[in-house]
Amino acid sequence: MRISARADYAVRAALQLAASRDEGPLKAEAIADAQDIPHKFLESILNDMRRGGLVLSQRGGNGGYRLARPAESISIADVIRVVDGPLVSVRGVRPPDLSYAGPAQSLLPLWIALRSNVREILEGVSLADVASAELPADVSALTDAPGAWTNP
Repeated sequence: MRISARADYAVRAALQLAASRDEGPLKAEAIADAQDIPHKFLESILNDMRRGGLVLSQRGGNGGYRLARPAESISIADVIRVVDGPLVSVRGVRPPDLSYAGPAQSLLPLWIALRSNVREILEGVSLADVASAELPADVSALTDAPGAWTNP
């Protein structure tokens, strides 16, 4: 699975909003500066997040962006789906829409299993979990696996 720059920036922007929810709306410039995200790119991402119902925007001198729901009710998967679409696809196709023949036939269940695991992790972690640095125990345990932090 590859996390696009768009998805990474969207999650980071959402986390910035989650961390500052008591401070009122944040301007896009403040989010961009705090997370080192190109401002114009962030504006496009925030627009997608607004259309997707994750953030609200407010115009004016005291305007800016804020989360549309509590951070506890927005999963990392929600953010990624709004800006990038499905969490797992193969050549842009969702796994259930694929078919393989011969020795590759059992590849489909592998892609389905991968999608299931990605969903389990990303849907099970909220913005509040990450913003508070308190990942669910099952997710934290995965980081303790031998080789988790190394690239093969």
